[in-house]
Amino acid sequence: MRINLMAACIGMLFLMAPVASGAADYVIGEGDGLDISVWGVKELTFSVKVRPDGKITVPGLGDVAASGTTPKELQVSLGARLRELVKNPIVTVTVRDITNSKVYIYGGGIKSGVYDLQRRTTLLQLLCTLGEVKTADLRRAYLLRNGKRVKEDFYKLFIKGESENDILLESGDSLFIPLLLDKNVYILGAVLTPKAVEYREGMRVMEAILEAGGFTKFADQDDIVIRRKVGQKEQSLEVKAKKLFKQGDLSQNLVLEAGDYVLVKESLF
Repeated sequence: MRINLMAACIGMLFLMAPVASGAADYVIGEGDGLDISVWGVKELTFSVKVRPDGKITVPGLGDVAASGTTPKELQVSLGARLRELVKNPIVTVTVRDITNSKVYIYGGGIKSGVYDLQRRTTLLQLLCTLGEVKTADLRRAYLLRNGKRVKEDFYKLFIKGESENDILLESGDSLFIPLLLDKNVYILGAVLTPKAVEYREGMRVMEAILEAGGFTKFADQDDIVIRRKVGQKEQSLEVKAKKLFKQGDLSQNLVLEAGDYVLVKESLF
């Protein structure tokens, strides 16, 4: 599982290069360094840094709003205003230094930090750069944008590989990735050694029961219940092990989640 996940991440990172071809969509922000040139006019070829007020100073025009626009939009805006000074101006705007495009990561599940978006980046691509996420509760993670949750539960995207649920990151996004508080699965009832077993990705109910020593002679193998907390609700899943053993019904060997309680009940007869 880990090898497949690593391969998927490497593949996604290689894909980041062609995605970056849409750099014209980058939105200029405060602190960014710009190279501005007007073809054939040396005096209007210069470098400038976007001030905290979001503006730049252009010779002959004074202060011009730059923050919040794309390079292409700024080119069009400058071209329109420079017609007062230059006949048919050909304007080029290039982002030289990107300092404004950042994503913030916090929550305790992984090391908190600030990620610089040097290119168009998706949530999956960023998750692939974070390293070990074993201690992270991806199911309770969410993406915050302008004060609203625009994406919740990273588990299916990052662990199950459901890339259709991916989302493009924007400057100012915040990723909340909390700590996985319960890392165990609990096996109780009619097993030889009731215990807590450390959860592993892909662990199934029969694997956990075997780690607890297997069934006692009093166990009702068709009366196994998995108790699981989903948000604020509790869920009960039934397992009939005899169907698995005698009929080969693999659907009975359910995949467990961290924090699950597996209760093997005793037979009345």
